[in-house]
Amino acid sequence: MASQPSNAAVAPGAPATAPTVVKIVIAGGFAVGKTTFIGSISDIDPLNTEAAMTEKSIGIDDAGGVTDRKTTTTVAMDFGRIALPGSLWLYLFGTPGQDRFLFMWDDLVRGAIGAVVLVDTERLDQCFPAVDYFEGRGVPFVVCVNCFDGVARHTLEDVREALGIPDDVPVMYTDAREKAATKQALIAVVQLAMKQLKR
Repeated sequence: MASQPSNAAVAPGAPATAPTVVKIVIAGGFAVGKTTFIGSISDIDPLNTEAAMTEKSIGIDDAGGVTDRKTTTTVAMDFGRIALPGSLWLYLFGTPGQDRFLFMWDDLVRGAIGAVVLVDTERLDQCFPAVDYFEGRGVPFVVCVNCFDGVARHTLEDVREALGIPDDVPVMYTDAREKAATKQALIAVVQLAMKQLKR
């Protein structure tokens, strides 16, 4: 009886070994751009759990200047994936933005090497829960000021001071719609996580 070739069970084009998976969390306030951030860079169609907003959210969910145009909201998570050379996959998990969903964060963050905290400087108070969460659990994070309409309305130093962010936490501008900008934010998270691992 002829022996089967060693690669008989491997589908054409399939990787020879399982990929190394790295998890990064994208967090921040309501309507700050988390879903857009993941969608701009994911290799796959992102999974999202958008639900229609109802009149019960009026006066509760503040999306700043886009409140009247915001028709859906993330109620569980967003998920995207980036496949990098060397069988390295980045899994991106976006948290829901409203405080009432904070109970889900422990599950979403478990195993993450780091996080991106997206900030809308017009609603700075809404990112405090994310900053406090990651600081309290020792999760490396970078703060990214989402420049809506391509406009930076405040300096990075002003944002750092307003949030009380330590000097060792990177603060940078980003545009959640642009792949190049979101890529730089993710690189900053990976570099920060590697730096902390070497300590």
